[in-house]
Amino acid sequence: MIINISIENWMSFREKVTFSMIASRERQHGHRIRRLKTYQTRVLPIAAIYGGNASGKTNFFKALSFAKNLVVKGTSQPDRPIPVKTFKLRSKRSRRAQPPSRFSFELLIDEVIYEFSFAVNSREVLEEKLVAISSASEKVLYDRRLREPNFHDSIADDEFLEFAFRGTRSNQLFLTNSVSQNVDNFLPVYHWFAETLVLVAPDSRFEPFEQFFDEGSSLRSVMNEKLQQLDTGIAKLASEKVQFESLPLPESLRTELEEEVKEDSTIRLRAEPDNERYLLTRKNGDLIAKKLVTIHTNADGTTTKFEIGQESDGSQRVLDLLPAFLELSTHDSNRVYVIDELDRSLHTLLVRELLEAYLSTCSTETSKQLLLTTHDVLLMDQKLLRRDEMWVAERDASGNSALASFSEYSKIRYDKDIRKSYLQGRLGGIPRILMGGSMADQKQSDVA
Repeated sequence: MIINISIENWMSFREKVTFSMIASRERQHGHRIRRLKTYQTRVLPIAAIYGGNASGKTNFFKALSFAKNLVVKGTSQPDRPIPVKTFKLRSKRSRRAQPPSRFSFELLIDEVIYEFSFAVNSREVLEEKLVAISSASEKVLYDRRLREPNFHDSIADDEFLEFAFRGTRSNQLFLTNSVSQNVDNFLPVYHWFAETLVLVAPDSRFEPFEQFFDEGSSLRSVMNEKLQQLDTGIAKLASEKVQFESLPLPESLRTELEEEVKEDSTIRLRAEPDNERYLLTRKNGDLIAKKLVTIHTNADGTTTKFEIGQESDGSQRVLDLLPAFLELSTHDSNRVYVIDELDRSLHTLLVRELLEAYLSTCSTETSKQLLLTTHDVLLMDQKLLRRDEMWVAERDASGNSALASFSEYSKIRYDKDIRKSYLQGRLGGIPRILMGGSMADQKQSDVA
């Protein structure tokens, strides 16, 4: 679970901002808040970030994506720059002394809180630190500064750890290299970024869609049931065999697949621009292709097959998001999903149904979380979300973005309809629109 995230000098975030999933003292929806008795704190299962266009919502999502990729994949070559994106709107004088970009993650992993932080520029990792936090003390497992690891006394005599650190390139995280060197000491943190944290961009597609081809798959049967309940018009998912030679693939890729797909192995493909999805399997030396299709029911009870690309953008978005919500709805899930622009191409009532279904499965014992960015103010409802679960991103006149929770506003009561205050600009996070030569938000500030 995410406890806190801090970022600094990343895209539109010039100053340090901290995003917290620690619950405030309010009692609303308390039955779904995870209780950490050892740490005497409570952690939220959901957070929604609102804000105008270019306010910083997606930049926050990209910060998580950058950190995940740096931890899991790292930089492939010694001379490859780190793809960090710093704040660009500094004065020329301050630009010469560009500070590093800083990231800090406080995470609950296997009932232990870890704090993992690092500072980077495009050339190297300047700082890196991993701390295990107990209820009584903090144990600094390593603190990478001045090219030294500074291991905790309990592991300082491990010669292989020292060897792994010496083999860590300057443009690489030690956490990443230690795992590649089969060091197990820090695996829980690495696995959190690699497996627990799942990022879903607006154009992301559900990757393991081969489960939709298996008629015995529990995911397929549940998907078919939910697709009907959500009024997509889709009666069920199905598959059909197609000739490999007929697939709309570049000749170079076709040749590569002929060479790479081994006997009894299966790979998945997505063909643009129609977003068609295929499975390729080699059986008895032949490549067999199957395509995912949808089935619709006609008025007379007969059925009609649709290509995925013939479905509406909203239905395709449901196909990509619904597996995430189905997994989150299981009681024992520990995944953390971060979805950028959740409401893209989706009706607000459908989105609300997905959120209510997820929240109904959260309890004081569950460890799953959902973070989302959205423009849908109809979800800004305290019957659905607590004040500390609603955040706003706002960019000031200098281009610097900030994040604030609605729980920080003392005048927002638990029984207040906060949408009106938000749309009037009293809470920030709305676009500054030029209308008739004057700033629309000037009127809003006068109201406030």
